[in-house]
Amino acid sequence: MISARWLEKRRPYWHRLENIVERSGRRGLSVLSHQEVQELGLLYRQVAADLSSVREDPMSERLAAYLNQLLGRAHNLIYMGRRTRPGGILGFYRTAFPRVFRETFSYTLAAFAVFLAAAVAGFLICLADPWFQRFFLGPAMSDTIERRQMWTHSILTIKPLASSFIMTNNLAVSFTTFALGVTAGLGTVYMMATNGLLLGIISAACWQAGMGLELAEFVTPHGVLELPAIFIAGGGGLLIARGLLFPGSLPRRDALVVYGGEGVRLALGIIPLLIVAGMIEAFVSPSMLPAPVKFVFAFAVGGLLVLYVTQAGRTPHPRPTSGKRKQIDES
Repeated sequence: MISARWLEKRRPYWHRLENIVERSGRRGLSVLSHQEVQELGLLYRQVAADLSSVREDPMSERLAAYLNQLLGRAHNLIYMGRRTRPGGILGFYRTAFPRVFRETFSYTLAAFAVFLAAAVAGFLICLADPWFQRFFLGPAMSDTIERRQMWTHSILTIKPLASSFIMTNNLAVSFTTFALGVTAGLGTVYMMATNGLLLGIISAACWQAGMGLELAEFVTPHGVLELPAIFIAGGGGLLIARGLLFPGSLPRRDALVVYGGEGVRLALGIIPLLIVAGMIEAFVSPSMLPAPVKFVFAFAVGGLLVLYVTQAGRTPHPRPTSGKRKQIDES
């Protein structure tokens, strides 16, 4: 016989599934966030298991009928979504990635905050104690900066090889930052802080050597893509940590699937950004183009990125997603 305690424990999941199904209306999965779509699949499997248990109790026929009807509606929603859902790589980058970015922007912003705090700290510490610069950068690079020589000029002689190396390195750093979310976010925070600290120290060292403009004209063209990509990877890592530490009403394993799935989409979405950034860093950033040209180029590239992540994938009648996430967290 089904106990009252079991019903009390399972009923919130049924109500949540019903809420998602009703919210979708006739427009299907297009009105749901990616987190809700993933949650829909998890809830469907959970409620299906509940229905099997309820059917074993002959006194719960009405409840079995309710769950059976609910599962039928959810099945139709999922089936309809699979038929109409845009697929393929093009659909992912045209719609899915920018939507997930907007829905999880607070996590990317948190990663950026860690990076910025470390960069400011590194800059100030380097100004106060030059020994810190030499310890962190090493004698060779410190001596190069003190001689007012940009270490980046060597890229000009091996552009294709440098481009490949830069892409590989950036991808490795970004995916490591993302994957370390499984350490409850500590590894992700460490990677963001380390990269921020490095940029702050290099900026301070070049500024003290009178090469602030040279550094800016080198970093800016590719940095407008590379740095946001790293922030997004950090946000993906923090999403994994979110699922591990704060699963909300979902079992921890299911919460990790939901939040980790969004993190994976973020990590996959930045691959083209890092590829383009690597090409720019090898061919444009170290070139002899005038600084104003490089800054205008960076402004144009950055503007296109902002336009892409803020406007791509929007539906004619977009729905806010922050409230949806809050409902999951508080239910």
